[in-house]
Amino acid sequence: MRELTYTQALREALIEEMQRDPNVILMGEDIGNYGGVFKVTEGLIGMFGPERVRDTPISESAFVGMAVGMAMTGKRPMAELMFMDFALVSADQIWNQAAKMRSMSGGRVKVPLVIRAQQGGGRGNGAQHSQSFETMFTHIPGIKVAIPATPYDAKGLLKSALRDDNPVVVIEHKLLYPTKGPVPEEDYSIPLGKADVKRQGKDLTIVTYSRQLLFALQAAEMLEKEHGISAEVIDLRCTVPLDIDTVIASLKKTHRLLVTHEAHAACGVGAEVAMQVMERAFDELDAPIMRVAGMDVPIPVAKQLEEEALPQPRHIVAGALKLMK
Repeated sequence: MRELTYTQALREALIEEMQRDPNVILMGEDIGNYGGVFKVTEGLIGMFGPERVRDTPISESAFVGMAVGMAMTGKRPMAELMFMDFALVSADQIWNQAAKMRSMSGGRVKVPLVIRAQQGGGRGNGAQHSQSFETMFTHIPGIKVAIPATPYDAKGLLKSALRDDNPVVVIEHKLLYPTKGPVPEEDYSIPLGKADVKRQGKDLTIVTYSRQLLFALQAAEMLEKEHGISAEVIDLRCTVPLDIDTVIASLKKTHRLLVTHEAHAACGVGAEVAMQVMERAFDELDAPIMRVAGMDVPIPVAKQLEEEALPQPRHIVAGALKLMK
């Protein structure tokens, strides 16, 4: 199978869906001639023209609000936020309008809107450009949240998001764009809300998503080679809908659970996963659930401090060893 970068997989998904459906329209800051800050939309304005690939003013509240209105009246807009941190500028449009309109209208108004944004640390971009906001979107009913970690998942989940009749936030990690992986040439999509077992194991289950999947897989290899511990690794792929069934199925085999994500530990997705497991499968646990997450501090710029604030493979290994005692 051919290999594509994460960037190429996302771009291919956009091209195929724009060719399939003329109602798909892209908008955002510098996504046209510049091709986006991470070059996902590079070349698309030449293929589809400025009417369907729209450069917008530096006003997230304006163009996200415009996208909500377009979605309500029959289009399928994809609004790109240059950095996830800027979602706060358009919070009312996302959380009070897009998320609630279908329910408040009794189902008469659909909002088939996709918001793409990248988040996360690891590049020394500082506290205002390194945050992970998936929990904020997960908390608000009416929004689906996809967080792909591989090029295959990025393309398949984005295609499903663009076909969905509800608002979907597709969250990418800024350090995943150059990563490569197999992507089939034939058309495919991945259902929103279906987790994937990325590595089989028998001693403990590691649940994660986004870039943290790469660290979890590294940690699993270290555990196997250095300690003889077999870890199963599950990629949630979406936090809404949240596939707890796959997690519990794995837990019934391993009886130990570690949840890891880059976002702050407090009130994070890991806490939600842990609580749902406690409610539904407490008797399957042979040890308390372990959580390895970002420190509850603003993300530092200095590389050494940033790596300490954000969970690394060594932190996952340490958590797993403590869990196995």
